[in-house]
Amino acid sequence: MKKIIIASILAASLSISGCEKNFDPVLTGVLSPANFPKTEADFELYALQAYKPFGSKWGYSDVEYQNMFFSPEYGHLAMFDLPTDQMNIFTEWGGFWEFFSKGDFTFLKTQGKQSHFEKVRYITRMTQVIADVEKSTLSDASKNRFMAEARMGRAWTMYYLLHMYGPVPIILDASKINTNAESDLTRPSRESYVSTISEDLRFAAEHLELSPSEYGRFNKGLALGMLTRLYLNEKNWAEAEKAARATIALGKYSLVTDYAGLFRESSEVNSETIWAVNCDPLSTGEAGGNFNALVMYCLPGDFKSTKVNGGWASPSGVFCPTWAFYDTFDPADKRRNLLIPTYTDKSGKARNRTNMRGPVLKKYPDESTPGADLQGNDIPVLRYADVLLMLAEAINQQAGPTAESIGLVNEVRAKHGGIAALSATATASKVAFNDAILRERGWEFYFEGIRKIDLVRHGKWASALEAAGKVTHGPSELFPVPQYVINVGEGKIEQTKGY
Repeated sequence: MKKIIIASILAASLSISGCEKNFDPVLTGVLSPANFPKTEADFELYALQAYKPFGSKWGYSDVEYQNMFFSPEYGHLAMFDLPTDQMNIFTEWGGFWEFFSKGDFTFLKTQGKQSHFEKVRYITRMTQVIADVEKSTLSDASKNRFMAEARMGRAWTMYYLLHMYGPVPIILDASKINTNAESDLTRPSRESYVSTISEDLRFAAEHLELSPSEYGRFNKGLALGMLTRLYLNEKNWAEAEKAARATIALGKYSLVTDYAGLFRESSEVNSETIWAVNCDPLSTGEAGGNFNALVMYCLPGDFKSTKVNGGWASPSGVFCPTWAFYDTFDPADKRRNLLIPTYTDKSGKARNRTNMRGPVLKKYPDESTPGADLQGNDIPVLRYADVLLMLAEAINQQAGPTAESIGLVNEVRAKHGGIAALSATATASKVAFNDAILRERGWEFYFEGIRKIDLVRHGKWASALEAAGKVTHGPSELFPVPQYVINVGEGKIEQTKGY
């Protein structure tokens, strides 16, 4: 049975919101700032705006049509997995799929207001929500809970935008909203921008619940885990270590022994998944809940399945790992079992390495409604294994390989891969162990939307693409600011370096 999910709260509010294709209750009708929000129930609904970008639907209407961060198109997998060494170039559909798969982001200069850059407006909206909650007559406990959700959403959005564009213009003072200050598109310093993210995440970690009653709400572990990611990517190793240890100290999480079960609907609620996009197996992809369409982007069109009639792309799936990545696995590694090297197609023809672009990616099995393109598997975004490997990396960067840091990596290898401990060569030095951690992260988190971020942090994104036969055509690992923003900014916003 599917869990009670936070999206159901929004569904109950449809009578007072314009919430179609979207996780944001846009208030209409008789409601106005003069009479809403007032009660705690009002603020409960009002604060749900915080979840708007963090679903897996086709998108939502805001200024212009917007994809969510976890949408199947132009979401985290397209932006942070396709443009890496793990995935093949995909040319069949052209457009952004081809450009992302090549690591060429130049095309985004001409993108319109459907750009993720437009989510700076969401940051402004959360600033307003925070201010409205703070000046309300609610109890301190209720204020802190609602502000924690808004600050979690604001911080997480700023984190993703940082990895897309670098620091972007933001409004953190509600008194400046709807004033001339909104026309100032000057980029803040990276230091101040990152400081805002960390302050929001710390507040969220303090005031969010560890185990919210509604499945799908932001939680304490998510805030601490994202704080760990932030500090790790900023190479603030000491603070990354503290945040990771604080996550572990919550005592709520542990590794599962069934790696494949992390991505199956029957076992998606488990001790390891800290936060996942909750997907509804009955979603139609329209006004319903989040959905998982990833199987349709991964299976080749001729793949024979008992649940779906092949994927949407041919001759390979959109997300098709390279044989070179497949060959990096220890053959005994159970995590490799979710990459299918051979199959018999619908016509009875044998498909294998001789006539396949790469193995079929079946990390998300098609196990929901037979014949349905959309599945109900939740999409993990942060797992406990990530916290352990991040802690190992943070320790190594400060003290080199230690018994503790090596043990953390070996724990993940044993529990999920069923493979032997790291060799002495892999742990012989800080550099060797750092490379081993990056390899381990590749085997552990492929197709989970963090590979490019990992490669950039390790200074290996460009070289990894070149080794995979993808020479970066774009001048930067970041996205360009869309030209319409440059025009509106009248010279106040600087284009991403290199564009």
